[in-house]
Amino acid sequence: MPRTATSTRRKTQNQANTPLSWADDTELVGLVFDLEATSTTSLYSQYTIGLHAWFLDQVRQLNPKLSAYLHDSESEKPFNISALEGQLLPSGKQLQIQANQTYRWHVNAISQPVVQFLSQWLTQLPLTLELRDAPLQIKQVHIAHPATTYTQLLNSLISKYSDISFNFVSPTSFRRKGHHLPLPVPINLFHSYLRRWNDFSGTPVEQDAFLEWIDENVIIHQHRLESVKVAAGKRGSVTGFTGVMSCGLSKPALANTEFTQLFYALVQLAPYCGTGHKTTFGLGQTRFYWVEPEQTTPSRVLTNLLGERIDELTAIFTAQRKRTGGERTDKIASTWATILARREMGESLQVIAQDLEMPYITVKTYVKLARRALKDPMSKS
Repeated sequence: MPRTATSTRRKTQNQANTPLSWADDTELVGLVFDLEATSTTSLYSQYTIGLHAWFLDQVRQLNPKLSAYLHDSESEKPFNISALEGQLLPSGKQLQIQANQTYRWHVNAISQPVVQFLSQWLTQLPLTLELRDAPLQIKQVHIAHPATTYTQLLNSLISKYSDISFNFVSPTSFRRKGHHLPLPVPINLFHSYLRRWNDFSGTPVEQDAFLEWIDENVIIHQHRLESVKVAAGKRGSVTGFTGVMSCGLSKPALANTEFTQLFYALVQLAPYCGTGHKTTFGLGQTRFYWVEPEQTTPSRVLTNLLGERIDELTAIFTAQRKRTGGERTDKIASTWATILARREMGESLQVIAQDLEMPYITVKTYVKLARRALKDPMSKS
């Protein structure tokens, strides 16, 4: 993982805010950081890759073993992060953060080892979040989602007849049969939460029967959704959705008290674990309240343009390759598309290489091949 955090200066006990604390058996907690921009400067549209890398580097400095697990594990990730919340303005093909403006950034942990790391980390936070050429001072940290355990979620007292409102505050998507599914279909929604539950709660549930019950008994009452295409993670783009949805259980569903209890436990898990995939890069941030969706902002339009361009180029490069389909073809086409689209947005090849964890010379070669393929569709790649 590239080191985007170049500063290792950490606050002393006197400089830091009063340390946040929670019980030793805590398994889930959500934090929100108040960050202040030290100057007005440009920020590349896929900056969540930098936030992801900075956080993992912070873990590496204090707990290398945990960092390796978070970086390399193929299982569900026991943490997620948000994008920056605040005034991000378009500036040419990039975003711009404003001097002296406050931005909010969420970090959520859904396993005890990560919660324990956060507890240690908060006592020695660095003064600054170094996000490439856009340093952000860490002003304060709050608890956004209270410290709890999976057992406490399961035993929480919630009315069996309560309807639920989900607010998908960042683009959210699922994978279905090799394609993106930009809709909060209940079976996909709760499968997403159940996977995290089974990985980290210590009390896994047989999923087929529960998901069949979800499919038969969860009723969508209302929604306000918008589809978006965004660049997500290190390669490729995602077709997702943002907005709000309310749902509830049918009356016959309440006869199954075990599944009803699990249903409401997973609902409460959602803000901690996020929804869908690529949640460690800012996608799938989920809240519990109904808020009418805001109109599309200029910064989101810019972010969407990158995702749309990556998707367009991926389709072109996939069609050009001799082998149709297959994991290797898809990966190469997606990589070429990501590199070329980001280069078109004004990013340097060196920065792109760092984000993709690829040698600079390879990225340089790929962008040449991608440009050649666009100019000469019949060329052999």
